[in-house]
Amino acid sequence: MANFPVVDLGNLNTEERGATMEMIKDACENWGFFEVVNHGISIELMDTVERLTKEHYKKTMEQRFKEMVATKGLESVQSEINDLDWESTFFLRHLPVSNVSDNTELDEDYRKVMKQFAAELEKLAENLLDLLCENLGLEKGYLKKVFYGSKGPNFGTKVSNYPPCPTPDLIKGLRAHTDAGGIILLFQDDKVSGLQLLKDDQWIDVPPMRHSIVINLGDQLEVITNGKYKSVLHRVIAQTDGTRMSLASFYNPGDDAVISPAPALVKENETSQVYPKFVFDDYMKLYAGLKFQAKEPRFEAMKATSSVDAGAIATV
Repeated sequence: MANFPVVDLGNLNTEERGATMEMIKDACENWGFFEVVNHGISIELMDTVERLTKEHYKKTMEQRFKEMVATKGLESVQSEINDLDWESTFFLRHLPVSNVSDNTELDEDYRKVMKQFAAELEKLAENLLDLLCENLGLEKGYLKKVFYGSKGPNFGTKVSNYPPCPTPDLIKGLRAHTDAGGIILLFQDDKVSGLQLLKDDQWIDVPPMRHSIVINLGDQLEVITNGKYKSVLHRVIAQTDGTRMSLASFYNPGDDAVISPAPALVKENETSQVYPKFVFDDYMKLYAGLKFQAKEPRFEAMKATSSVDAGAIATV
């Protein structure tokens, strides 16, 4: 098995640019995941985000999680649990309108730092989308424009902690799924592992690496690239020791963005457009109930819907 792809973005400004772009292309086509270093986000900011995230969990979330475990009797389960995940989470929205200031459970310093971090991640996401455009032969800015809709992209962060689990063979940290949206940027714990992706029918560990950002592609990029790039099943395995921190930031299309394969990636005179055309929010409504099921029936359902609503989409 090839090594998990780690891309040094600093090499884009050197004679290594060609090889670096090829590495990104291969990762998008064959992994759906890659890890980036020298990504432009300061180490000091990342260290502060990590410290404040872990402090917030200890102060505000840990006891609640223990009470939930006790209430549901999860410490003494005897058989596999398939309807919940061993995680403690909250969600912050950054775009189109931030709600970070409204979350009074977060200390003022934490809110300020998360706004800074989100601004840096937004820049990185948009830079990565342009690199994908370059590799795909699409005009610069194409993906950002598709994602924009009428009000701009949706962008938010799911802040998760995965506490020690006494029965990791019976309860997943997070059940297997593909991500519904666009491009996902993950700042994960560098000491406690657990994230895995499915490649060639084998679960592969995504290696924890200090100060890296893990990138993965969501369902919308699979549609826009007409299947050239794929969203990939991934999961989190709960661990018996250590609490794993995870900040997954989702740069997604706007609610009314119309998603369909890029015309440049659909061959002429050929029925090679195998993916539907739809409004992003319609897909998200479907995904909400089917997150932990296969993505293909979701695409088929949207295909059926899009044939009915073709006229409505044309007027969006």
